[in-house]
Order: sequence, then C-alpha cells, then structure tokens
Amino acid sequence: MKVILIKEVDNLGGAHEIVDVRPGYARNFLIPQKYAIEASASNLKIQEERQKQLAKKEEKLLANIASVKAALETPVKLTAKIGENGKIFGSVTSIQLARAIREQKQYEIDRRRISILDEIKEAGSYKAQIDFGKDHLVELTFDVVAE
Repeated sequence: MKVILIKEVDNLGGAHEIVDVRPGYARNFLIPQKYAIEASASNLKIQEERQKQLAKKEEKLLANIASVKAALETPVKLTAKIGENGKIFGSVTSIQLARAIREQKQYEIDRRRISILDEIKEAGSYKAQIDFGKDHLVELTFDVVAE
C-alpha cells in the first residue's frame, strides 16, 4: 500500500515522501497516529503541489542565503571592555553578534541561529556559524576590539 508520510518516521522516510508499506502497518499505525495519509489520486495531486511550493521556498531561501553570505564576507566588528592584561570583561554572546550584524550589515538574523565556534577571552578575530536550517550553514568572521 502506498502512503504519503506527513511526519518523519524512523527507518521509513522523511516528511512528504511517498513510501510503500504493508496495508496493516498503514491502517493500524501510520494513518491513525497521523504519520501518513493514503496515496490516493487527489492526495497525490496535493502532494505534487506541496512539492512545487517547497521547491519555490527552497529557491527563495537559497537566494537569501547567497545575499547574506556576500554581505558577511567582510568581518563584523564587536567592541568589548578589555582589561590591562588583554582579557575581556564578561563575554561576547550571540545577542551582541546579531546586534552588530543588524547595525553594520543591515541584516536581521535571529540570535538563536548564530553559534560562536571559539571561546572568546581576548581581543582578536573569531568565527561563528549561522544556521539557516536544512544543512545551510554560513560561516562568519568577526573581530573583537577594545572599546
């Protein structure tokens, strides 16, 4: 029996995939648990339209990622309070980095998408990653300078 998966199912497939399963498995587990719907002609047409919309959304996301990547090729500058020995007071967070990107590059990036790769203890150049989902990562360099 062919079914269209609504949610990802372990050892079977991801969301929006058409898979062939045993009828009992589909009727007794997948369909009642809202993991799948039957692959009828009308549901297949709906699935086709959904795939087209997802492809357009993905294309738009890739264009947005390309523009962000081009804008972030030059390093972003962050200021921090630094002591006499060169150590930073406090820490540099993704909130500060998101604010600096917004002010310097005019791009609004959610702080939860930013992960700082290095531990920041003194002034210098560091790297961070911005996760746009679906394995789309953009690497960003930023400089921490004295205030």
